[in-house]
Amino acid sequence: MIDSKRLTAISLVSVVLAVLICAVLTVLAYSPAAETLSVTSEPLYAEKIFGAEIIRIDISADEADWQEMLDNAMSEEYIMADIAVNGTKFSNVGIRPKGNNSLQQVASSDSDRYSFKIKFDEYADGQTCFGLDMLVLNDMLGDASCMKEYTTFDMMREMGVETPYFGYAMITLNGEDWGLYFALEAYNDSYKQRVSGDGSGKLYNVKMSAGGGFGGGSPENGFPKRPDRDFPAEEEKAEKAEAAENPGENRFPKGFGKGGGMGSMGGMGASANGGSLIYTDDEISSYSAIFENAVGKAPAEEDCQRVISALKALNEGADIEKYFDVDEILRYLAVHTVVVNLDSYSSGMTQNYYIYECDGVLQILPWDYNYAWGAFQSGSASDVVNFPIDTPVSGVEMSERPLIAKLFENKEYLERYHGYLRELVESYFTNGKFSDKVDELDNLIGAYVQKDPTAFYTYEEYQTALAAFKTLGNLRAESVSGQLDGDVPSTTEGQKAAPDMLIDASAVKLSELGSGGFGGHGDRHDGGDTDFPNMDGFAPFGQSMQPEQFPEDFGSNGFGTPPGIGENGNVGEPPNVPGKDLGSSDTKREFPQRGKTFPSANGDISGQSLAVAGVCAAALVSAIFCASRVKRKF
Repeated sequence: MIDSKRLTAISLVSVVLAVLICAVLTVLAYSPAAETLSVTSEPLYAEKIFGAEIIRIDISADEADWQEMLDNAMSEEYIMADIAVNGTKFSNVGIRPKGNNSLQQVASSDSDRYSFKIKFDEYADGQTCFGLDMLVLNDMLGDASCMKEYTTFDMMREMGVETPYFGYAMITLNGEDWGLYFALEAYNDSYKQRVSGDGSGKLYNVKMSAGGGFGGGSPENGFPKRPDRDFPAEEEKAEKAEAAENPGENRFPKGFGKGGGMGSMGGMGASANGGSLIYTDDEISSYSAIFENAVGKAPAEEDCQRVISALKALNEGADIEKYFDVDEILRYLAVHTVVVNLDSYSSGMTQNYYIYECDGVLQILPWDYNYAWGAFQSGSASDVVNFPIDTPVSGVEMSERPLIAKLFENKEYLERYHGYLRELVESYFTNGKFSDKVDELDNLIGAYVQKDPTAFYTYEEYQTALAAFKTLGNLRAESVSGQLDGDVPSTTEGQKAAPDMLIDASAVKLSELGSGGFGGHGDRHDGGDTDFPNMDGFAPFGQSMQPEQFPEDFGSNGFGTPPGIGENGNVGEPPNVPGKDLGSSDTKREFPQRGKTFPSANGDISGQSLAVAGVCAAALVSAIFCASRVKRKF
């Protein structure tokens, strides 16, 4: 039996050790080392792919297969290839061209610079790239600055909007340089897993698909042709087997009609097919632009009805927060309005956004911003610079866009939206921040742009575009601030009545930023700030466009060894932490992670947990000490 003196000594030593343990763990919890010990909702591909300053995509494909894919790009058929991502090779991967009107434009030209989808499980069931099932590579058509998409998604992230991971990617094909692209995490199963923790919810890629327009086509295996729909391999096999057994049946719920239920809708059908989010009735077929573009497995009837119920509530202006993530949508609308993207819900197009429905609540997810900043159907530079923040639509009435109109009818929501606009201007534009961001990105990609063998624009045009982009961005921020302060009219009617109050945009030449066509390699207009009201022949409803002429020689293939890329193709520089500015010392505003968390690759515990563990250890040993004192007394 231990005597009281020894017991007291043991207790004192235990207390000292507990205090030391607590101190050490607490220090670790708040040290840089804790970042490597964190439980995080970030999947492995956040660092392994999008952590690289420039993502390296090395494609190895049979030359005949590749050429056949390019020659038949409009069919959007996958071919098999081996693809190395930042030096890690993945075999039997599917790759295909992607897009709608942009795909048509490239196919009608002499260029082969298509946007691509890379599907890692197309030929190998269950294969992912560090957990990512699909990667999107955008060709940056219509963007001479190469920065419209990057800055827009960066603003969305800055404002706490749920965004895909994104970054720039350098592509090679069979050892030869192909070009610099904008890379995105696809809104797909891996995205749902990331944001929900269990892959729940339904994703809808809202696209115009009526008649012969975007996405339209004859049914195939019971589905209409829908270029941006990709099934997980096992689901696709099941769907095809079902279609083979019932060749006359489609695979949508009752109400879609044969062949996808497009019915007799022709032309745009923008307000008649659901893309406008106008509630018409409870028939699933009335919302084909949504439900025919479901990501993955076709939606069940109850899935569709949850969305329809939300649309009904929105249009009635009742219980909107029950059905929509209102706060995030207001943040989304703030960014969307600032960048003036009219190839979207804000115009007659009613497309290029995703709906994510989970447990009956709808989020609006950003997508496709290469035609932002006035590159799509904008009249003059003044129209872009002074685009009204309180009636942010073009070619339609506010009532035709209930997601905007119904939210703005609520005084509280409108004030919150104004607050987010001001926050965005202050965080992204004031004190030269926007110009600094452009310079920062130029330092990152400029060398790649200069030697890009397939670029739509020359390096000189790129440099000119950067100066124009800075001017446009800063004038736009000035106008938004003026509209918030009442110095500039904030509605379309107000601006018509008082044009002398608008910000002078004569210093901006929109054509220098790019348009719907190509640059540098063919004839260009030189019409000042009214250069492309019709987007240089852009065919918004599926008509053929006039091809631009490119020279046979696109330039040298010699990129050499790009900065940050080792001799073996691996990224040489430490990856950036997702969500941080490239090379910036500024601390970005942090937002709570949405959804559930799951263990990181190494399964370690978080820094906060270390602190808690230390406190618990101290409490435990203190309890032992107290118990020993009690035992000694009695």
